Amino acid sequence: MDVVTLSRLQFALTAMFHYLFPPLSIGLGALLVLMEGAYLRTGDKDWERLARFWTKVFAVNFAVGVATGIVMEFQFGTNWSTYSRFVGDVFGSALAAEGIFAFFLESGFLAVLVFGWDRVSKEMHFTATTLVALGATFSAVWIVVANSWQQTPAGYALVAHGGVVRAEITDFWAMVFNPSSVERLVHVLLGAYALGGAFVASVSAFYVLRGRHGALARKSLTLAVLFSAAACLALPLSGDTQARTVARTQPAKLAAFEGLYKTSAHAPLSLIGLPDDARQETRFSVAVPGLLSFLVHGRADAAVTGLDAFPARDRPPVAASFFLYHGMVGAGMLLAALFAAAAWRLRGGRLFGDRRLLRALVFGVAVAFAANQLGWVAAEVGRQPWIVYGLLRTKDAVSRSVPAAYVAASIAMFSVIYALLFAVWVTVLNDKIAHGPDEGPQPAHEPGGWLGAAGELADPGGASLTQAKEDER
Repeated sequence: MDVVTLSRLQFALTAMFHYLFPPLSIGLGALLVLMEGAYLRTGDKDWERLARFWTKVFAVNFAVGVATGIVMEFQFGTNWSTYSRFVGDVFGSALAAEGIFAFFLESGFLAVLVFGWDRVSKEMHFTATTLVALGATFSAVWIVVANSWQQTPAGYALVAHGGVVRAEITDFWAMVFNPSSVERLVHVLLGAYALGGAFVASVSAFYVLRGRHGALARKSLTLAVLFSAAACLALPLSGDTQARTVARTQPAKLAAFEGLYKTSAHAPLSLIGLPDDARQETRFSVAVPGLLSFLVHGRADAAVTGLDAFPARDRPPVAASFFLYHGMVGAGMLLAALFAAAAWRLRGGRLFGDRRLLRALVFGVAVAFAANQLGWVAAEVGRQPWIVYGLLRTKDAVSRSVPAAYVAASIAMFSVIYALLFAVWVTVLNDKIAHGPDEGPQPAHEPGGWLGAAGELADPGGASLTQAKEDER
């Protein structure tokens, strides 16, 4: 492979691995604020026990997220030096703002959040929790601003320095509030909230199925289901707003997402299909006629720009964009249906006895992770062949002094390190979840912990599940 392809693969590997953790930190941070707020308002010690437990999980996830994020930033200078010179003024200011307004806020109060339970007042601890959650959110703000600027550049001027052209900020706030930043930020945060709620719901449903932590599990499950359901139901509205912006600012991306090869009125919204570049059509398509035109322009007879409006060299990879985008939408709809059903079954406490739905909630967190990953990858693949849309092509942004062999070797090294780091993350989380919230003497930990039990839940005929049913009777 050439150095461009290898550099893209390496960045994809590190970015996708890193993106397992920040959305979960954002979602868990918001839920920690709600749990501690409920404790302050009601004085119910169950909420304090839950907040203490989920703080431990948050700390583990936060630590791994920080470690994996540092690697990504170093790549800008090593593998993408041409890109770094071009956008250094813009991207550097956003990363500096993240460090000042987000990372210092998170790290400054993280010690109080984790170790200050019996050392500061409950009001002070709640303040620390809120500030850490805000810090996680501010990190998302500035990273999304920087990434959105690559999608829809604004507030800049191209300036030549010694024969090298750079993008320099002329209007800081125009750069921050570029045409796609607000819509993308809302969508990212909602996705993070859905993931955080799905994670807490997964663990809480596992406890309910196992008959552990009684009232604590039911309270955390109720909060997580309502929280995630609200986020999931808001995501389609956010996605619709963002799609309209994409149609206006990146029409080639939207056309690739929908497999729309020809500009047309009454443009259909594709549900499934197989994009075929050779035939310049989407084969085996199942689509709703005129719906894409209506969603984008508010009229079913409005024309939507197709891929035929762009030369081949300026088109995204259509099949990859199409399947990634539809995978994200499908995962999001499945997650929304799951949590809408769970929220409905909460009425009268019926959810806690619905073992089938509880098992679905245990595995729902995997769908939430998939939706977040697919959404980001679709956005980045759909931007190709540009690394900065309309200004700098990806193939022109790599470092010229780094041989392909070096990049390949570093990919192999990072793959091993990340596999080990992932194993450590899963092992530590599994141990903490198997232990559960502290509330006095508990039954001995089950072999395999949360992960082992989840595997048994996937097989309704498993011995442990059968025993659990007998115990209930």
